[in-house]
Amino acid sequence: MRILWVKVGGLWPLNTGGRLRSFHIISELSRRHRVTLVTTHGPADDPKGLAAALPRCERITSLPTRAAKRGGLRFAAAVARSWASPWPVDLWKARVTALRREVDRLIAAGRIDVCVADFLVAAPNVPLGGATPTVLFTHNVEHMIWKRLRDTEGSAWRRALLELEWRKMRRCERRACATASLTLAVSDVDTAQLASLAPRARVRAIPTGVDVEYFAPGARSEASSRLVFTGSMDWYPNEDAVLHFVDAILPLIRREVPEVSLAVVGRNPTARLRRACEAAGVEVTGTVDDVRPYLRDAAVFVVPLRVGGGTRLKIFEALAMAKAVVSTTVGAEGLPLRPGEHAVLADEPGEFARAVVALVRDPAERRHLGDAGRRLVEERYAWREVGRQFEALCRSVRTAH
Repeated sequence: MRILWVKVGGLWPLNTGGRLRSFHIISELSRRHRVTLVTTHGPADDPKGLAAALPRCERITSLPTRAAKRGGLRFAAAVARSWASPWPVDLWKARVTALRREVDRLIAAGRIDVCVADFLVAAPNVPLGGATPTVLFTHNVEHMIWKRLRDTEGSAWRRALLELEWRKMRRCERRACATASLTLAVSDVDTAQLASLAPRARVRAIPTGVDVEYFAPGARSEASSRLVFTGSMDWYPNEDAVLHFVDAILPLIRREVPEVSLAVVGRNPTARLRRACEAAGVEVTGTVDDVRPYLRDAAVFVVPLRVGGGTRLKIFEALAMAKAVVSTTVGAEGLPLRPGEHAVLADEPGEFARAVVALVRDPAERRHLGDAGRRLVEERYAWREVGRQFEALCRSVRTAH
């Protein structure tokens, strides 16, 4: 097949869950198909590194863009302009004229069998519903993220803004799913939500994967009172999770285990997050070259998310390294985890704290959970298998169109 993959926001370095998922699937597809990748990159991205990391792609075009930073004047202007449009601000900002022109040119040349819009933010730059079969690859149910942000917001005026945003996002998401030839979700939960949102859409699930060779247990060197959270700290749901954990859960854990420590590992932590963690005696690393040493050192991997969607690659990475995981229901949403066998699920602060304390005190149970998690991802969620399933669904779209 001749596959055109369209991505807004760059792919390299691999410092977010979405980039990891997209990169590995593109890499697998390019082993057997002619893949053209058209993407954008910002000042912190590395398009030359991307090209070197995907040598089997037939062509890679990366266009420079500079996204408006949240809180800045350009972002405020984008928000104001989006209010007068049907677009929520995230999709308004994602419209890249040069990207759309390149996509249109490639499709008009008649040498594309399937076009993949990677994330909903790529949809404004792709002719969904045109003559070329299109796959909308949704890593999250985007409107649910915004709705959950609304639900957890304490400020009345911000809550009103988020009310507008999530409803606009829902309308755009419904239209994109209904127009695409196929919508791919990353979990059965997301599939059901999107099918309910757009009943006429064809929605299927594709599993999340993990590099089981890179994320391997190795020698056990964990500290029994060490906790870890990993993730991009410039993504609001992750910041909210850590702030919630530090404020509501960590003090309860320290009542029982005073020596417990927490490492927050991920790029671009905000000043607000750094202040809160410093006051609580929590380590904040910022960007690291390799998260594996932090995972190996920890006894328990915590995922206290209250907001989010899609699936959490961070959990699969922890499971691949045979780590005991304690997560909220939202944090593990969409993952095929059996509570008590692969991870412990807890939502209320007291319940979450008790689960962490129990695992800190019970190394045998930590090993039991970690070993079961490692078996799960080895047997079912290596990237090669995920890539083959994605390929089969693209073939079905091409055949049916």
